This record gives sequence, structure tokens and C-alpha cells, in this order.
Amino acid sequence: MTQFPSCFEDPDDTRAAIMKATYDALCEHGYSELTIQRIGDEFPKSKSLLYHHYDSKDELLLDFLEFMLDQLEGQMPTYRDGGADEHVEEIVDQTFGFGDLETSTDFTRAFVELRAQAAHDEDYREYFTRSDQFVRKHVAHTIRSGIEQGLFQDIDPQETAAFFQIVFAGTMTQRVTSNDDVLEAARSAFERYVRECLLKTE
Repeated sequence: MTQFPSCFEDPDDTRAAIMKATYDALCEHGYSELTIQRIGDEFPKSKSLLYHHYDSKDELLLDFLEFMLDQLEGQMPTYRDGGADEHVEEIVDQTFGFGDLETSTDFTRAFVELRAQAAHDEDYREYFTRSDQFVRKHVAHTIRSGIEQGLFQDIDPQETAAFFQIVFAGTMTQRVTSNDDVLEAARSAFERYVRECLLKTE
């Protein structure tokens, strides 16, 4: 997700409108400065609807994260039109492109703040555990399919998926928490891993 999520372009029901307002307020204020009042300022309908559906900021944010995971599950690119090797290239592009555009940097920063809540909040930890498991399941399926297609070496799909997922989380955190410009070098090393340890050479 490197640009404004398409699901927010024209929200078609109250929940989607609440989620868009949450997204806008989260990008503007970040987690620590976010309040239901500020979300309400972005909400085109009555603010009382927010207080009717949610008792706290974190309850709303956890529903927002569930909404985003549902969107991810529905929009995750597939490799039906090509081989698993092409799909892995797309995954690498998304991994190192997450948050690299001005339109998504604020959200990436806020998303990292939300993930940090999992260090002390079990509800956030449970969500991010499921989110990570979804990413690994998708990547493992791609790796397994690539092996079956004769495109990938006979490696462990689960271990490889875990590596991909850790790189994704680390890349996202590095982008918004450090001024060190190391992502280009990291991408070069990761692409070398894909070429030498994943792709099967003829």
C-alpha cells in the first residue's frame, strides 16, 4: 500500500465513512495526539454516531485495523496472470515501496505507532499477530507454488515467508524512525537473496 487506499475514495456506508475519517485523522495527528473528537472533525455525519459505536479511541482504532486487514485480504495481488517469480518481484517492490510516497508516509508513521502499542496492549498484539500470520501465509503459498512450477529452489516455504515478513516490518519501521538512508542497500541485498537463494537458475 503505497498510495491512498482505494477503499477510502468513495465510502459507501457509515462504517466505511468512519474508517476514512479515522484514516485521515490518524495521518494528520498520529496515534498519541489522536482523539475521537479529532476523528469526528473528519467525519461528515453526526459525531454522536462515533460515540454510539465506540467507547474509546483504541476500540475504534482496533476496528479500523480490522477493516484494513479485510481490505488487504481482498486486494492482495495474485499471480494468476503470471508465474510465482513475477509475483515475488511484486512483493519485493511493495515491501521496499511501503510508505515511500508523500501520500502514504504519514500513514506509515501512524501504523508503526499502532504496532508499538502491541508491546503493552494484548488486543493490539493479537491483531498484529493475525496480520503477520496472514502475510506469511500469502508469501508461503507463493513460494510453494513457485517450487511446484519449477521456478524456485526446494526451500522451506514457511521459513522463507517468515524472512519476508520480518524484512517488511523492519523496512516499514526503518523508513519512519531513522534518518539513515540504508533501504536502498538493504533492497540490493534482499534482491540478491531472491536471485541466489530463491530463484532456480537454469
